[in-house]
Amino acid sequence: MADYSKTLQLPKTAFPMRGNLPNKEPERQQRWKQENIYQRVLEKRQGAPKFILHDGPPYANGDLHIGHALNKILKDFIVRYKSLAGFDAPYIPGWDTHGLPIEHAIVTKKKVDRRSVDVATFRELCKEYALSFVERQKEQFQRLGVRGDWDDPYITLKPEYEAEQIRLFGDMVEKGHVYRGMKAIYWSPTSESALAEAEIEYYDKRSASIYVAFPVVENQNVLPEDSEVLIWTTTPWTIPANMAISLNEDFSYSLVDTGSRKLVLATELVPSVMEIIEADQYQIVSSWKGKELKGVVCRHPFYDRQSPIVFGDHVTLDAGTGCVHTAPGHGEEDFWIGQKYGLDVLSPIDEKGKFTNQAPGFEGLYYEDGNKKVTEKLEKVGALLKLSFITHSYPHDWRTKKPIIYRATEQWFASIDGFRKEMLEQIKQVKWTPHWGEVRLSNMIADRGDWCISRQRVWGVPLPIFYCTSCNHPHINTETIDFIANLFADEGSNTWYKKDTSELMPPDQVCTECSGTHFRKETDTMDVWFDSGSSHRSVLTKRSETVWPADLYLEGSDQYRGWFNSSLSTAVATTGQAPYKQVLSHGFTLDGEGRKMSKSLGNTVDPAKVTKQYGADILRLWVASSDYQADFRVSDEILKQTAEVYRKLRNTFRFLLGNLADFDPAKHRVSVDQMDELEKFVLIKLQGLVERVTKGYESYEFIQVYSQIHQFCTVFLSQFYLDVRKDRLYVDAPNSLDRRSTQTVLYDLLLTLVKLLAPIIPHTTDEVWEHIPGEKEASVQLTDFPVVNGDLIDETLERKWDRFLDLRNIVLKSLEEARTAKTIGNSLGAKVAITPGFEAATLLNQIPQLKDMFIVSDVEIHPVSGDLEDIQVEVSPASGEKCERCWIISPTVGQHDHHSTLCDRCASIVEENYAADVEV
Repeated sequence: MADYSKTLQLPKTAFPMRGNLPNKEPERQQRWKQENIYQRVLEKRQGAPKFILHDGPPYANGDLHIGHALNKILKDFIVRYKSLAGFDAPYIPGWDTHGLPIEHAIVTKKKVDRRSVDVATFRELCKEYALSFVERQKEQFQRLGVRGDWDDPYITLKPEYEAEQIRLFGDMVEKGHVYRGMKAIYWSPTSESALAEAEIEYYDKRSASIYVAFPVVENQNVLPEDSEVLIWTTTPWTIPANMAISLNEDFSYSLVDTGSRKLVLATELVPSVMEIIEADQYQIVSSWKGKELKGVVCRHPFYDRQSPIVFGDHVTLDAGTGCVHTAPGHGEEDFWIGQKYGLDVLSPIDEKGKFTNQAPGFEGLYYEDGNKKVTEKLEKVGALLKLSFITHSYPHDWRTKKPIIYRATEQWFASIDGFRKEMLEQIKQVKWTPHWGEVRLSNMIADRGDWCISRQRVWGVPLPIFYCTSCNHPHINTETIDFIANLFADEGSNTWYKKDTSELMPPDQVCTECSGTHFRKETDTMDVWFDSGSSHRSVLTKRSETVWPADLYLEGSDQYRGWFNSSLSTAVATTGQAPYKQVLSHGFTLDGEGRKMSKSLGNTVDPAKVTKQYGADILRLWVASSDYQADFRVSDEILKQTAEVYRKLRNTFRFLLGNLADFDPAKHRVSVDQMDELEKFVLIKLQGLVERVTKGYESYEFIQVYSQIHQFCTVFLSQFYLDVRKDRLYVDAPNSLDRRSTQTVLYDLLLTLVKLLAPIIPHTTDEVWEHIPGEKEASVQLTDFPVVNGDLIDETLERKWDRFLDLRNIVLKSLEEARTAKTIGNSLGAKVAITPGFEAATLLNQIPQLKDMFIVSDVEIHPVSGDLEDIQVEVSPASGEKCERCWIISPTVGQHDHHSTLCDRCASIVEENYAADVEV
């Protein structure tokens, strides 16, 4: 018997079917590090146009969560693509390292008694803790396959970074954008520090709801002497700080006689308020416009202090009484009303949230405990008309998750009004993706108050300010800023706490207010958003491989009030220009059921566990498959589905490699002119794929990249072209023109697909690259991204074959029905008889090798039937015997003496190419 298997060109490749990614990826990453692939990529693009994606620094406190992984992988897609596309695209990762959470960790986790160590020592402990997590997160990011300058990242605690932050602050001072003043700001008693808007989160809170009567003491001959103005508040603890009552000048106000008291409130709210305070019998005695009550003065319910009527547009009829309790020390709008009317700013709450001696009778009480005591006091003096409780949305400290308060304190501010208009203009110059980002940030900037940039912390960049010990006037100028910046560049900011004030200042400094020559140093630090918001200055203008402004900022949508905002503020304040040309934001990950992830629900996904179970390329492929600009889902089931897609892509690569085992592109490449139409059609389709995928990368629509490649590989290639051409690849003579032309197309497909997928699954594409035949670059990362070859495009040919694929689907459906009916076994056992309509007949006559296209043994075309719009298909068993070599059913099997089990074609191929190798 002859062994004809030796005459077949069956696939051969060392590229394994299973990726074994959890084990193989770390080995490949180690190789990248040894080969210094990041620097080699930059060297290849040296002198090319720059593309700078500036990294928003994650906080160095804790291991990575799935949101971190998503963010860094998205950035890596872009940087890798831009490098392949011909740009010099360095990526400098960064870390945010100052602030309260690290201070808190040193106290709680490291068990350090804050009061037992000096400030400089405590800061060193904070620094060590932060840097330890920088190293941990660095390893975790690299395990995801993120390529960048991991040996020299930017870190906000580095001396050179801090020095530039000081210079940026100095520039803002010089331009008049920084001032010190008292203002009601967000204050966290649990953090004992001022907070920025970006550090506020809203949660439901149960609060007391009280209606309080303020007796009128100066009625201006408008109100009766025994009348009272009725206010409503959900913060009873602020009543001791009351300095006025705000009305709206244009509202109607009425005097309501309840039988026991005469109350003033907004006319429109009388019915609802009377019901709440349970005044069953009441009568409206008189009504006035709010402005007619000008000059009326009330008395504080339990302090010997006046509370005059003032007016403000913030008074609404949405809730309450239309008469707003006003405490300038405990509310932003209250503060500005106080400034307008010259009211005292009383804030009898200390940094820990406890009443001071400015609130007699409540000293030492925590403000929340004060709610009950104040209410009891109001009831005792007869001023409380109603107490109930409501649940409402209330601001909380984003770190401690505890309620915050408004508290008037002396702080340092950046005057947003000084550059608000310029910021709004710059926002218009930036490209925003999604487009609603422009409106979102514009609204935030338009409504934003001045930025409180001082914090009562020790772990941060010190505010480089001195105070005259004689008159307490702040002292800061160009000389002091330069001196401190240079000092920080050499020694780091801890020197502020190690040196005496005299050592921190240039010589011969004189107070501009009183000519004093002795100073003390500021103890507050800068808001951490000022730290990260300075990165465009500390990184982009100082690193030789970067340029300013950045081409792209990419972060989660929460950064419109965070890093996008603070970066824009510091940049426009100092340069008049936005630090970014484009901003791209992503949503947040949800579990498989669409719920927000939380440890308490147990529905979080740990990226470290995913890479250990599936591999980083599976996680990256999931990111590419997600509509990341909105919130999107991840679960083990979703990752399993992603792993199945990966398996199909890997099998496509393996098939292509296996059928190129004997192909040398330098020797065996066939010109397009010599190819069949089908091969030309596949190359045309490949150009379309390149065009669509390139558009996806350029618009950052990675789901488009994913879906287009997935569709092309699993449908067009696997279910059509590769299936159709298996016979030619396996059966034809090795060096036949037909086989070599198909191999040429497979080679072009392979090279193109590997490059298209290189930014998404870099570990796998680098592995594939190693197995591709012929001379090539050392890594796919050192290649060029595919470009559309216009010479290959033939729209007429493409339309013809697209139409044929529609007809082919009709035939395949008929074959499947015949298999189900057991008329045939597999398709090679079939004969297909087609009765076409005129249009279909014309097309079928132009397609060669129809039996190959349908993967059947025989095709018969019947005369045209004008009644048929398309085609009619009949399937029957093919006539003849099965060829042992190609498995086609043919009448010619058995007609050759030397090769009785072969068909004509196979007998001829064997005789011409394998006569000496086959024993008959």
